[in-house]
Amino acid sequence: MINKALISPKSIAVIGASSQSSKPGGKVLINLIKGGFTGKVYGVNPNPLNIDGVEHISHIDKLPQVDLAILAIPANYCLEVITKLLEKNTKAFIVYSSGFGEAGEEGKILEKKIVDLVTKYNACLVGPNCIGVMNENYKGVFTTPIPSYNSQGCELISSSGATAVFIMEAALSTGLSFSNVYSIGNASQISAEDILEYMDLHFNENSPKVKLLYLESINNPVKLMKHATSLIRKGCKIAAIKSGYSAEGGRAASSHTGALATSDVVIRALFNKAGIIYCSGRDELISVACVLQSKEVHGKRIAIITHAGGSAVMLTDALCSRGMEVPFINEKKSKELLSKLNPGSSVANPIDFLATGTAEQLGLIIDFCESLEEIDAIIVVFGSPGLFNVKDVYQVLNNKMQHCKKTIFPVLPSLINAKNEIKGFLTNGHVNFSDELVLGRALPHVYNCPKPTFGMTHLMDMETATIRGIINQASNGYLSAEQCRELLLASGINMVQEYNCDSIESLTSILPNIKFPVVMKVMGPIHKTEVNGVTLNINTTEILICEFDRMMKIEGAVGVIIQPMIEGIELYCGAAKQGNFGHLILAGLGGIFVEVLHDISYGIAPLNTSETLKMIRSLKGYKIIEGYRNGNGVNEEFYADAIMRIASLVNIAPEIAELDINPFKANMEQIVAVDARIRIEK
Repeated sequence: MINKALISPKSIAVIGASSQSSKPGGKVLINLIKGGFTGKVYGVNPNPLNIDGVEHISHIDKLPQVDLAILAIPANYCLEVITKLLEKNTKAFIVYSSGFGEAGEEGKILEKKIVDLVTKYNACLVGPNCIGVMNENYKGVFTTPIPSYNSQGCELISSSGATAVFIMEAALSTGLSFSNVYSIGNASQISAEDILEYMDLHFNENSPKVKLLYLESINNPVKLMKHATSLIRKGCKIAAIKSGYSAEGGRAASSHTGALATSDVVIRALFNKAGIIYCSGRDELISVACVLQSKEVHGKRIAIITHAGGSAVMLTDALCSRGMEVPFINEKKSKELLSKLNPGSSVANPIDFLATGTAEQLGLIIDFCESLEEIDAIIVVFGSPGLFNVKDVYQVLNNKMQHCKKTIFPVLPSLINAKNEIKGFLTNGHVNFSDELVLGRALPHVYNCPKPTFGMTHLMDMETATIRGIINQASNGYLSAEQCRELLLASGINMVQEYNCDSIESLTSILPNIKFPVVMKVMGPIHKTEVNGVTLNINTTEILICEFDRMMKIEGAVGVIIQPMIEGIELYCGAAKQGNFGHLILAGLGGIFVEVLHDISYGIAPLNTSETLKMIRSLKGYKIIEGYRNGNGVNEEFYADAIMRIASLVNIAPEIAELDINPFKANMEQIVAVDARIRIEK
């Protein structure tokens, strides 16, 4: 849908133009003219405009054909105006106006009529309820600031116009630069996914590499993942905020999986699969973007250079707690360097060359770190107490950042004492992290972001015909215990042997087959432990009969399940359908701990082996799975295989709304599903 008329129009008409810069229709004219638009600009308003560079048009009927129309008029006039402009062969529209889908049902109807009409004429529409578009060719927004165009600056896509402004305001103070900015508002026709698709299809070696997203909705997750993955594999980096999530919906969920599969978890899983860096707010997005616009870091070993010991300690803590390393520098290697620094300096890493340190000494330290094989990147923290000018220090830093092979990150915190010096430093094309902890959080966030796995999934071999037969015959709601068993066995998942009893006669009939010890579980109640519906290590017939009598008196009980006791660690795996996002797969320690500890990893189905192993190894309880302090662990390949089979099962049977295996019993020899609940929704 995005076309040439939107990207590089030769003529632009502002409908609702104004001579007042305080109005959207006036401010956009100023931005278009001052922004250097070289084409024809028309301002449509019954009243005279008298703005240099703008041709006044008193009525829409008198307007010649234009490529792009920007509408700054009330919503109820938009349909008529757009109809007339489409008949004049206008091919692109930016609608600032609010009062559409965000305002209620009447607005939704009007918005749909406009979208249907624009689409019919093979034109494109940005908005409504947006601030517009900025690129190399024109500044079609009614807001400020207007960043200077940088062909390698960040591309920004934002659902919210105000948020786009806030991001740019804060970002520019860090030295961050921008190329193209898209405010999509209601995204009635052109969505964030469409813009990513356009960026992907038109990507070349000169395209901007850093993409920033603020999203309030994701209508086509597969399309988002596809084009984000493609761009990242072409060398781009993408960071995103997704707002509008809540865990409240989990309150009504009947299974462990339903309670754990919050919207935020789904978004994180989607971003992980696409290789998108998840950011929780504007500050984090901006700091991550600053890292992305620096040279790429190819290792996690960091040297910290500073004249402020406290900053070094806090930065070291922030980095190391997030998986980075600040390696000790051997005294033999640093002896010569130490001799060139002021007495009291420390070079063990962090390297502290004191408040009396000079620009020349900073250069020597950076050269030293550049020569060390055990260092992958350098962070320089240097402010000013206001006693002397630090311009020469920042000049050395600028020179080293331009010529060193290793990435150097500047932390220049003296925003008042060294205000002018920092400003001069930023004019060289650098960014600045004014707070060491901001960088200490952002750098690991970027470095640890997983590579995209979308399109690299693996479907397990299963009895597809059997699975589809069970699903086709099933009604909406929970499958019976026997149906669950058949479905999982057809998926290649080992199930524990079990007996179902609903009367003393049925219990008596299976007694010859019972090998103690066994476990008994009530059937009927959803959360068995909450009603005291699980008894372990039953080792006599007398206790077995006694527990049967007790459990059958539990409210809602329809029978019991008897299973052999299996030694091993309890694990969990679940799947929850998340609308057009597909199925979220969750894994972790099982039993009651799945809800108590919330130690859960997740991914979007289907999964491949590397994704699944990362899920397992990211668990806080992974040491238990490995085997802690000579304890018996779990064969994680068996666990990974089971998780991948669940991910493949929901691909074959998308009617599965919730699947909950809790627990698996696992050891080094086997993994066996002990209890399962599966809900169907057709």
